[in-house]
Amino acid sequence: MGNGATDAALGLFTVLETGEAALAAQYIHDDFSNREATVSPPACSLPGAAGVLASGAWMRSAFSDLRFPILGVAHEGDQAWVRLRMQGQHTGPFVLYRDGALDQAIPPTGALIDFEHVHVLRLRDGKVVRHEAVRDDVTLLGQLGVFPPGPLALRALAWKLTGRAARAATRTTAVAARAAAHART
Repeated sequence: MGNGATDAALGLFTVLETGEAALAAQYIHDDFSNREATVSPPACSLPGAAGVLASGAWMRSAFSDLRFPILGVAHEGDQAWVRLRMQGQHTGPFVLYRDGALDQAIPPTGALIDFEHVHVLRLRDGKVVRHEAVRDDVTLLGQLGVFPPGPLALRALAWKLTGRAARAATRTTAVAARAAAHART
């Protein structure tokens, strides 16, 4: 697939950073699926560009200045592997889902995040059609102060008990759904 594979792989992360629907149409296949969407708002599981735009909006709603500096790209046939860092600042609730419902909402901490991922992509017709990731979530949770459990765990529990977590989940779900709708316009 030559440079087209690298362009499509890198294009996916540019879309996640920027939310640009035109780039999503250029780099994301209509049949795109994301294995990692299980912890995201329901709109992130939508096929095609809609799911990618929703995923980016979900992450950007929690992490301002979201960036994915690329450390390396390799590809062979219809597969590409991207090693990168995820960086940003935790300025909004980081809402995690299970089976489409609120699982956990981590209140904003202001913490800077910087941790590694490896993404495995399948390509078709020069576009990304499948996404899987190996992430260092323990480092992320440590940077947010969630792991090991500490004062933030009590704050997150208070958010859940007072209904703030549910309200954050409702807002985050709406943000992701609005971003997904841009793929259809």
